[in-house]
Amino acid sequence: MTVRFRVRGLVGAGTGRRAGRRGGPGPADVAGQVCSELAVDLPDEDLGEYLYDCIDLYRMGSKPRCEEVEYLGMVQDAIDRIERDE
Repeated sequence: MTVRFRVRGLVGAGTGRRAGRRGGPGPADVAGQVCSELAVDLPDEDLGEYLYDCIDLYRMGSKPRCEEVEYLGMVQDAIDRIERDE
């Protein structure tokens, strides 16, 4: 079973409160920005298209414990930021 990354309000991203009249970034722009920042912070990781896959497919014990906690925390923080449209 594969869990896909879901971004609220992605349908009709050209309209809505954030990408509307004020010209602010839309949900797709926010997701792209957050993923870009995460890729810079984790240059050696293959993040893939869906961040939930990074967590779901991660094998515990494949990294040293401190790196593992940091990696999973950074990916989860990125997912949370996208969901909050930050």
